[in-house]
Amino acid sequence: MAAIARIRMPIRSSVLSTSAKLPPRPVLDPKLQEKAIISRLPQLNPRSFSSSVLQQQKRYTEAHEWIELSEDGKIGTVGVSKYAAKSLGDVVYVELPTIGLEVEGGDSIGAVESVKSASDIYAPIAGTVVEANSLLEEKPATINKGAEAEGWIAKIEVKNKDDVMELMDSKAYNKHTGE
Repeated sequence: MAAIARIRMPIRSSVLSTSAKLPPRPVLDPKLQEKAIISRLPQLNPRSFSSSVLQQQKRYTEAHEWIELSEDGKIGTVGVSKYAAKSLGDVVYVELPTIGLEVEGGDSIGAVESVKSASDIYAPIAGTVVEANSLLEEKPATINKGAEAEGWIAKIEVKNKDDVMELMDSKAYNKHTGE
């Protein structure tokens, strides 16, 4: 009990004004500091840096679908844009593509139904559907919450990754939609 009482006692101001002796901070040569900082940065492969950044950028179609390539450029994740999701309103049903379906750019791979309307989902490029987002069967409103994230529609094995570069980047797409 006495120990508790001592803890609850106020601290005298004379105790606070006493500065503790701290060891001085070492002053590093600026060049050494720069090297230390650079050594902690992730190392990038200069060969793959330029291509992987381009591959990971989302590209958009005029019909409001997007595609984002995997790091190796072999698989493209496809979905509807935020703009399309907002225009559709509350999504109530999603028809997912069949796995193994071979598609050309512009082919219908599914559909989205909302309280306002229904809209087909088109493949942005040629390839083979390798995965469909089964979460959308149970929770179609996921498209409204994260159209360009967890609301993706399908993953496509890409026939020709150069086709992706022919689609609009985000700046051109925003200009296209007026946003």
